[in-house]
Amino acid sequence: MAILSFSIKGVYESKAEAEVKALILKAYINGAFNGLDPDAMRMGFHSDFAIFSADGEAISKYPIKTWADGVEKRKMTSEFDASKNKWEHKFAIVDVTGGSASAKIELFKDGKQVYTDYLSLLKFDSGWKIVAKVYHKHE
Repeated sequence: MAILSFSIKGVYESKAEAEVKALILKAYINGAFNGLDPDAMRMGFHSDFAIFSADGEAISKYPIKTWADGVEKRKMTSEFDASKNKWEHKFAIVDVTGGSASAKIELFKDGKQVYTDYLSLLKFDSGWKIVAKVYHKHE
């Protein structure tokens, strides 16, 4: 019996992992980076989302509204060129347990790693949402 429950759990987590990856691709990789799609960001990120970073001994928070609004403004500028805005990504880790998930994403620009991002996700009645991010910017 344990084998059957393990098998069902594996199928569920594979489906959930695919859902998490699809959301990250649409809302994060294409929303915030490649496509600059603030509407996709607003749909895929929870309204309470923030990017958290260390500021001395304090925590700095960058909310989704500010980020998505900035993406929208950047896309509207005359200097934005979608053909030059190419970010590569790698899913280093995607871990799903029930309605919680985390993902380690590596982002590259012009073949050079720029960011390592850690995203936290929760599954709500409406589906998966990205709820938080911490990151490292590579030199």
